Amino acid sequence: MRLSRKVILAMMLLLTFLWSGRGLAQINTERVMLMGRNALYYEDYVLAIQRFNMVINAKPWMNEPYFYRALAKFYLEDYQGAEIDCGNALERNPYVDRQYMLRALCRINQSRYKLAEEDYLKSIEISPLERDSWHNLVLCQMELKEYEKADSSLDQMIRYWPKEASQYSLKAQVAMAREDTVNAEKWADRALEENAFEGSAWSMKAVIQGHRGEYKQAEESLDKAIVQMPRMAGLYINRALARYNQDNLRGAMSDYDAALDIDPSNYLGHFNRGLLRAQVGEDNQAIEDLNFVLNLEPDNTIVLYNRALLLDNVGDYNGAIRDISAVIKDYPDFWEGYRKRAEIRRKVGDTYGAERDEFKLLEARMAVATGKYKPSGKTRKKSEHNIEDYDKLVEEDIQEPENEYASEYRGRVQNRQTDLHVEPLYVLSYYRQVSDLKTYVAFSKDLEELNARHILPGVLYLTPLEGAMTEQNIQQHFDWIAEVSEKLENDGYNKDLLLRRALDYYHVRDFENSISDLNALLALENNNVLAFMLRAQCRFAQLEVSRTTASAADLRLGYLMVLQDYSHAADKQPDVAYHFYNKGNIYVQLGEYGNAIQAYTEAIRLDAHFPDAYYSRGVAYLLAGQNSEGLNDLSQAGEYGLYTAYNLIKKYSSQAQKK
Repeated sequence: MRLSRKVILAMMLLLTFLWSGRGLAQINTERVMLMGRNALYYEDYVLAIQRFNMVINAKPWMNEPYFYRALAKFYLEDYQGAEIDCGNALERNPYVDRQYMLRALCRINQSRYKLAEEDYLKSIEISPLERDSWHNLVLCQMELKEYEKADSSLDQMIRYWPKEASQYSLKAQVAMAREDTVNAEKWADRALEENAFEGSAWSMKAVIQGHRGEYKQAEESLDKAIVQMPRMAGLYINRALARYNQDNLRGAMSDYDAALDIDPSNYLGHFNRGLLRAQVGEDNQAIEDLNFVLNLEPDNTIVLYNRALLLDNVGDYNGAIRDISAVIKDYPDFWEGYRKRAEIRRKVGDTYGAERDEFKLLEARMAVATGKYKPSGKTRKKSEHNIEDYDKLVEEDIQEPENEYASEYRGRVQNRQTDLHVEPLYVLSYYRQVSDLKTYVAFSKDLEELNARHILPGVLYLTPLEGAMTEQNIQQHFDWIAEVSEKLENDGYNKDLLLRRALDYYHVRDFENSISDLNALLALENNNVLAFMLRAQCRFAQLEVSRTTASAADLRLGYLMVLQDYSHAADKQPDVAYHFYNKGNIYVQLGEYGNAIQAYTEAIRLDAHFPDAYYSRGVAYLLAGQNSEGLNDLSQAGEYGLYTAYNLIKKYSSQAQKK
């Protein structure tokens, strides 16, 4: 009986994951694991989970596929599922520290700090010098208010790493939590002795200075903290309060705007910005902010009263009376509320209601005589709910720097937290991200001609920012692989089909098969620039995935092979800037900063408006110790739209001045 084409294609697809000639039960788990890790690296988490499922089904006794599946679930914010997978991994091998560390992060994201603390203690038993485990252990102990334990853990960290500034910052936080401001300032100063760019120490200094009423100094400290931690909403909230206490209302307003850009649901940001908007006459916008807060806390009488005042200003008298009446119901002795309601009732012609409220005011004279209404200060604590303080800005009860749990799993997998890194390679992909920070468009004549021939199933882009794939996209690529494989079997080696299948293999993160197809293509056509570029990016991707496990010698050899492919592309197209830019990036990976600078310089010679080349050459200069040249390039990159350059400029400009 003849099998349908669909069945044949499905069988061919399945066979790509099997040992040749060994039957369906003999899945090559090592290769499937590698493909899963490739997918994980490129944030194709659904594809990664599918791969690890295959390994788990074939070899359920292995711990690694459970761990990596847990990691994929962690990135998808399925913390409960990830925690269960970590538990399965630990049942199979309880002596792997990273399994405890990942499970602890899952538990932290579920606010289960005690269990996370236990996991970090087990991780430390296995690897006593695992600094991230110590750091996160301290943060968990602080969440649990186990300040003595946190102090003890920090003392041990200081013995292990006496030059690390962050642990002195944590000592300052513990002291502050114990209301010991003297020691808090001492430890913050010690952190800054070790590292003048320690953002959390500057944040802690600002808190202490704010408590002393030194608002100008607090603002200056927060300026320095924000340079180092520009995505921390709490820093802008605190600087806004420092500016407000210096009567800099517009400066405070801009900080609340910045905080809400980062954290749109921030309570303090909306409430305080609403009050400031009211003070500068932006009543309708102020009402929007207070409406947001009331959606979160519909019974918040202080917010209700402030909204009532604004509704009165914009002519919504019935709304204002409604809000004030709700406040008076909860605070029957709130005399200011009676006065304001009487005033508004007269506006709408309710004379009888106004007179009743005014009669109530007569009872307030005694309260005024006792000085009840003269609270001090311009702000109130968040937990304080005295209706008389309705017009005060709010600050947190305990102002602490925002902490980040240390983890190699924060953000994109490949973006390990390094001090300096170049901009990404320009790669070939069907998917690209659109970014306001990436306005430069790299032109490729070969790519334009390829797309114009319509031999690919979609438009192929040259981009430094690949877009994420959906589950449907992934399945589509598998279908195309099966389709093209059948054509190649019937038609023999076809250059266009080999390139098309290599692209599909690349997108499902099967780099080995992609390289195999590209080798065959280059054997037929050794001047195909796009093939050299695609093979280089596949090889680079393999190296990035294995960077933490491969030997230095293997990594160097691998990067040299990538460099060779980019060099072939540049030799064949010596007038194309991004070939030299990509070469520069590989030289940086090799630590050959002089060669990297030369390659970036050639890219800039070919295209004087190439922001990525300026930025990356600036980084290469900084890595080579040539700060002045590096800062010049970063400034140029900033002018061309790469605004992230300014953060590096601020950080390294003082070092350049010292030189």
